Amino acid sequence: MTQVDDPTLTRRERQREGTVAEIVATARALLAEGVELSLRAVATRMGMTAPALYRYVASYQELVDVVAFEIDRVATEGFQAAADQHAPDDPAARLVAAGTEFRMWALANPREFSLVFANPVAEPMGHHRDLITVQSSCCLMTDLIFEIWQQRRFPVPAVDDLPPDVRASVLEPLIPADVDKIPLEHRGLVWVYMQGWTQLYGVVTLEVMGHMDPRVIESGEMFVDVVRRFAPTLDLADDLPRLEAIVRARLTA
Repeated sequence: MTQVDDPTLTRRERQREGTVAEIVATARALLAEGVELSLRAVATRMGMTAPALYRYVASYQELVDVVAFEIDRVATEGFQAAADQHAPDDPAARLVAAGTEFRMWALANPREFSLVFANPVAEPMGHHRDLITVQSSCCLMTDLIFEIWQQRRFPVPAVDDLPPDVRASVLEPLIPADVDKIPLEHRGLVWVYMQGWTQLYGVVTLEVMGHMDPRVIESGEMFVDVVRRFAPTLDLADDLPRLEAIVRARLTA
């Protein structure tokens, strides 16, 4: 979303961006209050008519897209702050700190998490896909994995050894990641990105939705187990005691 104070904007553009920012803030307030998100609910809370709101968001799906993108952007500032508590030359610690903060945010904000990550991609190659491919949280996580790879050069699958559809997806990926900096011969790293995000998202989703023994959710042990099992993929097995301590310190904070 464009910044309202961007000096390159015209007065009309600033007014429009200001209204869009208010729409996002209103939608987030409704979510926090447990109110069902709809164009009518947002318009009513803002003192607008639903047709007037259509000048800014053309459909319910566009409303969800804009709000979800902004929620993810703001939440990622928190994940980045958690990573930044660790040294720039320690991407392993930064990754587990950011990933753990992602989990804590999701559990504390289940409706916002659901809006961002349980929002179906109805048009895989359309506008919604464009938003998904710049998703802030996943870009942060994949950048950190890239930094670990630069530092440790852990083995990645050879592109030619991947199944055909996977090979196509790593060579021309539609995921939130800066892949241009990865040499073509090492694009198997993108498959590692996908595997890592799937494991993080998978365990957190089950916890947020309550599809797990509540005692296990409360303890965070399944999340810790996922960290333990994925760490060797990144050549971090020897670092596990230190990394697990970082995770557990946040879980009990």
